[in-house]
Amino acid sequence: MSPSPSSSSSSSSSASARKPLLISAGVALAAVTLGVVSWQATAPEDAPARTSSSASAPQGSDVHAELAKLARRESGDELAAGRADAPVVLIEYSDFKCGYCGKFARDTEPELVKKYVEDGTLRIEWRNFPIFGADSEAAAKAAWAAGQQDRFAQFHAAAYADGAKEKGFGQARLLELAREAGVPDLERFQRDMAGEAAAAALQKDQEEGYRIGVSSTPSFLVNGQPIAGAQPLDAFAAAIAKAKAQAKAEGTGQADGRAAQ
Repeated sequence: MSPSPSSSSSSSSSASARKPLLISAGVALAAVTLGVVSWQATAPEDAPARTSSSASAPQGSDVHAELAKLARRESGDELAAGRADAPVVLIEYSDFKCGYCGKFARDTEPELVKKYVEDGTLRIEWRNFPIFGADSEAAAKAAWAAGQQDRFAQFHAAAYADGAKEKGFGQARLLELAREAGVPDLERFQRDMAGEAAAAALQKDQEEGYRIGVSSTPSFLVNGQPIAGAQPLDAFAAAIAKAKAQAKAEGTGQADGRAAQ
């Protein structure tokens, strides 16, 4: 059960001190959308509550345009699926211990991949955003390490399988998941998971999320449009259709024509 707004506010003061608030004026309004609305979904009791005044923030499409720039579109990104030049990018901030993230991964994400990623419309970029403690952080680093051997998607599926999170994410369990995911070099996997590069990648994702006000999982951006929580497939389909139409109108949907060839 999610904490009440009052308990979330009172329990988050010490955590807020540990995580500097980095929300810029350009994304303040969206920070309210992600940080407050999605807080109702799966935020743990000690997660930092994020609030910000939107008085000086740009409105509507200006904010979304700023958030859309967070799409990395790196062709070699192992934590992404789909064309780098797809007209629509969905960014997902998620935690492997989050039940709603698992529900999205099992029920909704495969449909998005089948319907939109495979035809070139959509790119999905995952951001590791652990908020449930040491096990969450360890799982995030393990997912990144699996990605270094081109097994992120397989690890992602194994770690979000029904009942997986109940088994925990201790070191032995993470190694078991790596085997299940088909990671070929398990010694390298363990080195990568414990290395500085994994920690730096995790920090980059976390700082990005906190900068725009993410405080619970799952949280999403669809071409800069926030979506809070594991919404039904229709909600994502509508957001993707709208984003695709806007991209086409703005002349940024080059991938559309290429995918049709």
